[in-house]
Amino acid sequence: MATVILKAGKEKSVLLHHPWIFSGAIREVRGRVDPGDIVKVADKTGNILASGFYNPASPIPVRLFWWGNQPVPPSYFETTFQNALTERALLGSDPQTNAYRVVFSESDFLPGLIVDRYADYLVIQTLNPGMERMKSEIVGMLLSLLHPRGIIERNDSDIRKIEGLPVRKGLLAGKGFPEFIEIRENGLRFLTDPNLGQKTGFYLDQRENRAIIARYAEGKSVLDAFSYTGGFSVHVAKGKAKRITRIDTSQEALDMGARNLLLNHFDDIPDEPIRGNVFQVLRKFRDMGRQFDLSILDPPKLAPTRAHRGRATRGYKDINLLALKLTRPGGILATFSCSGGIDASTFERILSWAAKDAGREVQILHRLTQGPDHPVLLSFPEAVYLKGLLCRVL
Repeated sequence: MATVILKAGKEKSVLLHHPWIFSGAIREVRGRVDPGDIVKVADKTGNILASGFYNPASPIPVRLFWWGNQPVPPSYFETTFQNALTERALLGSDPQTNAYRVVFSESDFLPGLIVDRYADYLVIQTLNPGMERMKSEIVGMLLSLLHPRGIIERNDSDIRKIEGLPVRKGLLAGKGFPEFIEIRENGLRFLTDPNLGQKTGFYLDQRENRAIIARYAEGKSVLDAFSYTGGFSVHVAKGKAKRITRIDTSQEALDMGARNLLLNHFDDIPDEPIRGNVFQVLRKFRDMGRQFDLSILDPPKLAPTRAHRGRATRGYKDINLLALKLTRPGGILATFSCSGGIDASTFERILSWAAKDAGREVQILHRLTQGPDHPVLLSFPEAVYLKGLLCRVL
């Protein structure tokens, strides 16, 4: 097994159990190594500190999953996989919800592996060469432990391209997926298409936030910007919203949102679907003097990395400024960022700038984040990618 030798002083993050080693921290690699191999990691004196997957094509060449100088046990992946399933046992036994994340990459000590459950089906992503090599083994463990009707891969993420891996989508096990899978979330029904949807088909990380926001919806006119397939819209409809305005760039997503409202028998609530660029539509609403009692902003990732922070900061400020102006005094704003390059304190600061320019005072009622099926290791704060604020606008 090859050994990665760190530069002097670069061992601190390893000792703190951070799973990423960047290329600038590596002094040399001793021994022959191919992409996806497991390597040992040592400090400048040769003391073995940890082990992980190696990929020279990546800006993060080593992704650690095992600490100490002992070899990785042969049973490591099976045992760790079973631990992840055990930690989701509470969700797995909830009759109100049958869609959730089963494995969350580094946070489950399985870097590069995402597994999502949609009722009786599973969707996986293998996002580095090490996990890609193990794909057949992973499928076998999933079949043995969870007995799904089918497993597909959604390996069409940009991360795969950065890691030097080809884009792939398709069936890995089972007799195929239906065109749409019906799932349950918080007792509500949704149709989802894991073959074509965003992420692996549904924003599973917003499950608990949708339930919280629904508590504020009764009697309110609701703006659901970046509405996708209606996750928030269906929840606020359950919360007895007065009417809903949904905006998305995708007509297919808007149509699916309408189907999901109908599926839950909320077709009696006035629903205004608008296809268009959210920034442009909200500017038009501002010029028209439109107002809403509850505004929800859940935009796509504007800053994948810190390198994109400047442009993303301007985008987040602009969209929140518009939403604040469109929210009636005394109304509620729920605003989110899923950008890894924007941390929670920066996101709050952006909202404060937007509030100042909008001439609004804002009270934070809830700080929101991803659900417990997307856990966060204290040693890996980068796993906190979803930041949300539920606010009263004064």
